[in-house]
Amino acid sequence: MRIVNLGILAHVDAGKTTLTERLLYETGVIAQIGRVDAGSTQTDSLPLERQRGITIKTAVVSLVIGDVTVNLIDTPGHPDFIAEVERVLSVLDGAVLVVSAVEGVQAQTRVLMRTLQRLHIPTLIFINKIDRAGADEARVLQGIAERLTPALIPVGSAGGVGTRAACFEPYSETDTGFTSRLTLLLADHDDALLADYVEDEEAISSRRLHCELAAQTARGLVHPVLFGSAITGAGVDSLIDAVKKLLPAAEGDPAGPVSGTVFKVERGPAGEKIAYLRMFSGTVRVRDRLRFGQDREGKVTAISVFDRGPAQQSGSVAAGQIGKLWGLADIRIGDAIGTSPTAGERHYFAPPTLETVILPRRPADKAALHLALGQLAEQDPLINLRQDDRRAEMYVSLYGEVQKEVIQATLEQEYNLDVHFRETSVICVERPLGAGEAVDRLGKGGNPFLATVGLRVESAPEGSGVEFRLEVEAVSIPLYVYKAVDEFQRVMEDTVRTTLQQGLHGWQVIDCLVTMMECGYASPGSSARDYRLLTPLVLMEALRQAGTGVHEPIHRFHLEIPADTYGATLPVLARLGAVMQSSTMRGPSSILEGTIAAARVPELQQQLPAVTRGEGVLDYAFDCYEPVSGTVPTRPRSDQNPLNRKEYLLHVVRRV
Repeated sequence: MRIVNLGILAHVDAGKTTLTERLLYETGVIAQIGRVDAGSTQTDSLPLERQRGITIKTAVVSLVIGDVTVNLIDTPGHPDFIAEVERVLSVLDGAVLVVSAVEGVQAQTRVLMRTLQRLHIPTLIFINKIDRAGADEARVLQGIAERLTPALIPVGSAGGVGTRAACFEPYSETDTGFTSRLTLLLADHDDALLADYVEDEEAISSRRLHCELAAQTARGLVHPVLFGSAITGAGVDSLIDAVKKLLPAAEGDPAGPVSGTVFKVERGPAGEKIAYLRMFSGTVRVRDRLRFGQDREGKVTAISVFDRGPAQQSGSVAAGQIGKLWGLADIRIGDAIGTSPTAGERHYFAPPTLETVILPRRPADKAALHLALGQLAEQDPLINLRQDDRRAEMYVSLYGEVQKEVIQATLEQEYNLDVHFRETSVICVERPLGAGEAVDRLGKGGNPFLATVGLRVESAPEGSGVEFRLEVEAVSIPLYVYKAVDEFQRVMEDTVRTTLQQGLHGWQVIDCLVTMMECGYASPGSSARDYRLLTPLVLMEALRQAGTGVHEPIHRFHLEIPADTYGATLPVLARLGAVMQSSTMRGPSSILEGTIAAARVPELQQQLPAVTRGEGVLDYAFDCYEPVSGTVPTRPRSDQNPLNRKEYLLHVVRRV
């Protein structure tokens, strides 16, 4: 049986969880459709999800369409939980992007579609809620073409839009208008088809068009569009048919080498770790010993595989399948099992741009809070738990205020911890301004460590992250300490990345190249600790020579306001430093788009109701980092401050 691992993605409230329920109902997995507002859906199982009526954690459920097993992965739509979506993208064979027929293309819709296109994930577009008042299929199609992709092809038409009788009628093979539009779209990526179309359009068979549509959809070149309603079921049967016929099945040999990726980690009732694994190749069985991450391993004690609903206990999980594994105590999100094609650091979306201090209301709960936050960080590594031992404070990174509320409620409900937060602040980043070098040689210049480390820091292209290179001879590396040059490089790279979490101004340093150009040791005295403690001193001195600039996060915004409030809104945007990019009229509304510093968004949200009579609707999403103008913000350091050599050595030299 073929397997398709399918992601359901959307802006919040577009109806993707309801669509998941409808798909399960139509394929016989459930006998009754759950309701989001009643907290009775299959995939929103957490108490917080049921209370709030939103998806917070990724959930997996399985259904069968003919000879195809579909593992449905329901993802959060709220932008505060975009990290959950990020972890899922690497395990998908295809996606359904849900767009509301009423609200149309929204900020999160654009973010998701750009990422799906960049990763070439085959994507169907389902325009939901055609039964709702205010639905407008023509406007939404135009919005998709202008703001998402022009490479779309509606495969049917909607009727009775805006009423409970709304329906979807697929185009037939005899519809010459549809076949002509489809042929022209497909011919953009197929020269042979274009030549045949020019010579004799009528000679092109419907079978050939369907095969080519499936092929180009599988390559992410075109996007079939369907209309429907998850509430009434209109169009859902056509969507099911499209999933079966147009999306590619998972590949991989169950008898091949073991290869998989962990995309979710949760805790069971007894506190045990449960890893969600997508297998790309090979088979994992109960009692197998697995190596994962960097030199970690564990023994699989139990396996469940998704089959016709929730996961069922199984003796193995094979290529193409998604399974839950028990027994791997050291497993982490993103870990590769074997030789995963998606191994390594991946950032499809922007990192969190907000940070806050979290404090227990009862001082005696400080240790318990640290333990609880550590477990939450296992499930969401991007909260970036950071402890400042000097100030006895813990920091977490956030995408937004809703995420903060969810963390607070989770700590209260699951860990019986009452916490409060300090005011949320914006997270800036640092980028090197030039190049700098530094070296500390063994036995010279007051170097108390039995090691020589020389590093060069250079700026790198925007978006490239941190790259570490080793340009030293193997004879200069203490291979009696490290098993191989590769291990030494990996340990040094980890130390470099950890050090660069705090730059000259206290912010994380991004987009830089660090090269180790000198290395030395004293046999047999040099140890791994010598290199680990000396590297921050050398790296920060090289960074000081290069200099860094502080950059703040910039959001792009989409603002819909009553047309008669346009004049009052523009001065507010100007005072907040927003940069307008476009303004258009849509009936009685004005649509404003532009960019604004993330730090000014809360002020805009506060002032918007007054100038728009409470009718302004603001959507925003991260766009880029730009240099800070005016006073450069700094963040207090939480490490041993390698920028101050004397202070740093006082803290660490006694431990050498």
